[in-house]
Amino acid sequence: MTNLRAALEPHGLFLRGFVNFADGEAAPALSDGRPAASVLLVGNIGSSIWPAFCRWREGQADSGGADPLDAWSKAIIGAAAVSVGATAWFPSDPPWQPFQQWAMRAEGLKASPLGILIHPVYGLWHGYRGALGFCRPVDGEPLMAEAHPCDHCPDKPCLTACPAGAVRPGTFDVPACRAHLRTRQGQGGCMASGCLSRAACPVGADYRYDDAQLRFHMAALSL
Repeated sequence: MTNLRAALEPHGLFLRGFVNFADGEAAPALSDGRPAASVLLVGNIGSSIWPAFCRWREGQADSGGADPLDAWSKAIIGAAAVSVGATAWFPSDPPWQPFQQWAMRAEGLKASPLGILIHPVYGLWHGYRGALGFCRPVDGEPLMAEAHPCDHCPDKPCLTACPAGAVRPGTFDVPACRAHLRTRQGQGGCMASGCLSRAACPVGADYRYDDAQLRFHMAALSL
C-alpha cells in the first residue's frame, strides 16, 4: 500500500479504509470477471484535492469537460488502479456501486441529518472519489469511527440553519432545498457560499472546503 499512497497523495487523495467481502457475499465483478475479494476506498479530506484538481483543469483545453471533477478522479485513480492491478469504480458510473455502504463498513461512519456521512474528525468535509477492487483480501482491520457525532450534539444547529426548513429530524426534503436554491435568497446564500446547514455543523469545522470549492460543488447542481 505504500506505493499506492505515494501515487495518490500528491493529488490530495487518501486511502479511506477497506472492506473485505465474506465468502458467499455478493461482491462486484473485477475487470476480468472474477468477484472482488476486497475494495479499498479513495477520497479527499477537507479541500485536499482542490489545488491539484485546479492545476489539472488549467492544463485541459476544455477545462476538464462537462464533469471535470469526475474526469480528474478517473484519470488519477484509474492510473493508480492500473499500477497495482486493481479495478477502479467511481460513484458517477454504472453499474452503481454502494459507496456509502462500503464507507460505513470501512470507517464505521453513519449518516448526518443531511444524508452525508459524518466523520468524527473531518465532519461533513470529506468525500469518496473512487474505489479499487482487488482479487485478494486487504490485510488489517477495518477502521472504526468513534461514537456517532450527531448523538452527542445537543444543539444540532444543522436542523435550524436551513433557510428552507429542508433539514428535519429523520428526513431531508430535497424538493424544498432545490426550490429554495432557485430563489434570490438561495442564489445569494447557499449557492454562493455552500449549504448553510452543512456549514453550521461544529464537527470538523477546520476541514471546511475552500470557498472556491464550495461554489464549484453548488454550481454543479442541476437546478
